[in-house]
Amino acid sequence: MGDRWHIEVDRSVCIGSGMCVNHAPDAFHLDTARQSRPREDDRDAGEQVLAAAEGCPVEAITLTLAGSGEVVFPPED
Repeated sequence: MGDRWHIEVDRSVCIGSGMCVNHAPDAFHLDTARQSRPREDDRDAGEQVLAAAEGCPVEAITLTLAGSGEVVFPPED
């Protein structure tokens, strides 16, 4: 069994660009306020979800390992 990621979107930062939905439509959707929401809080790790986080123009998406909380994205300085 592979890693599972916990997905969080900082709605105070999200500008609703929809880039996350373009990269990973099965993982993200825009709500009625045009802000991103994960479809599930925890999901299997995957390239599309990582691409969505990396492609967010305001870095509103945080990925951590489910269970341990270790940060996957954004990388720590």
